Amino acid sequence: MEQRQKSEFTKQLILNESFKLFYKNGFKTTSVDKIMKTTNLTKGAFYHHYKNKKELGLEVISSKIQQRVYQGMVTPLYQDGNALAILKVTFSERLKSFSQYDKQHGCPMNNFINEIADEEEAYQLALKRIVEEWKAALIYLLERGKKDNVINTTISSNAVAVYLISSFEGIRGLRKLYNNDSILDDYILGLTLYLNQLKP
Repeated sequence: MEQRQKSEFTKQLILNESFKLFYKNGFKTTSVDKIMKTTNLTKGAFYHHYKNKKELGLEVISSKIQQRVYQGMVTPLYQDGNALAILKVTFSERLKSFSQYDKQHGCPMNNFINEIADEEEAYQLALKRIVEEWKAALIYLLERGKKDNVINTTISSNAVAVYLISSFEGIRGLRKLYNNDSILDDYILGLTLYLNQLKP
């Protein structure tokens, strides 16, 4: 394998396994030693790619976590169609699509926010950037819905976007407390009732 490819493979291995360990055990309790043990790599390999765990954490946020949020919750909001229907499908289908493991461990982004966002400005900014782009996509869809006359023009798109993100992240956290999906079913029902209130 060419040296550059081998180096990139090593970096991706560290990134992928770090994300899994942070998601399962938390960022603070996952040491560089633990990551190296899981990847079967040396500390030299780690420090060749990252100065420290903080730098690795930032890349996990800006690549792995951002990718998950964009694929599941941002990109679908830019598709054509009825804005209210897109909102309902995007939020409810995303919840239904999670594996049992994902349901038990909650939202990786929210876990990071709760664990470290208030301790380091760099983490805060990286996580906030993802939330702001999610919010912008929601506002775009809501404004389009107003123009298409499927959403009440008097509602605040910004307020609705913040509410939808907050409620979604909240239910991801609450689901960790339960052994079944009944609370998700209740959330989806509540979401439907809320979205119906946005009609003109």
